[in-house]
Amino acid sequence: MSIALVVIIRSVISFFALLLFVRLMGKQQVAQLTFFDYVVGITIGSIASTLSVQVNENLLSTLAGLATWALLAILLAIISMHSKRFRTIVDGNATLVIANGKILEDNLKKIRIPIDQLLSELRTKGIFNITDVEYALFEAGGKISVQKNAQNQPLTPESLNIAVQYEGLPVNLVMDGAILPNALRSLSISQAWLTHQLGKRNIQDIRDISLAQLDTAGNLYVDLKGDKPCYTIPTKD
Repeated sequence: MSIALVVIIRSVISFFALLLFVRLMGKQQVAQLTFFDYVVGITIGSIASTLSVQVNENLLSTLAGLATWALLAILLAIISMHSKRFRTIVDGNATLVIANGKILEDNLKKIRIPIDQLLSELRTKGIFNITDVEYALFEAGGKISVQKNAQNQPLTPESLNIAVQYEGLPVNLVMDGAILPNALRSLSISQAWLTHQLGKRNIQDIRDISLAQLDTAGNLYVDLKGDKPCYTIPTKD
């Protein structure tokens, strides 16, 4: 058997093994990535790469190493879900870096974050003036959480005693030129009703639609493919 064919076979095995283990590890590994998760992910990827192209390495032993790392990551995640103390040991705690508008330099030194990086992180939150900040924390995953002081909190309808209507999630009716029958059934509407609404904007071919979704106020948003325009069609007229 040629080396190229061996590499192809090992790559296929490595690909699907990695896919299986990533699925087992769950979305938490991406959605709440900590530095430890990052290191584990890099290591697992490196083992998968070795499994794929290092033809001199034993296939089963390398696959066993990949499985061991993935299963240990799953085990740690399960234990962390049930033990706050263990989760703190693995991931660490959030670190307070600004309190009552005052930068806590000692805490910044503990997590080795320079002030200019702190200011950069604040700018990503739309904060350019340090006096606008009441509290700021660096979370265990490296992201910054900020509470603005009272004078800079955004106004809300509740703060102005304004009553607002409930706004739920819109429902996708058409996606990539195809009608979603389950969505129509969930709203008890027919394809004929949808065709009638689209006809208000002279949209005749469903295949021209990139996305069509209906919100709880009865407005049908339609985005046509390519350079064609998008529309908001009231359906309760």
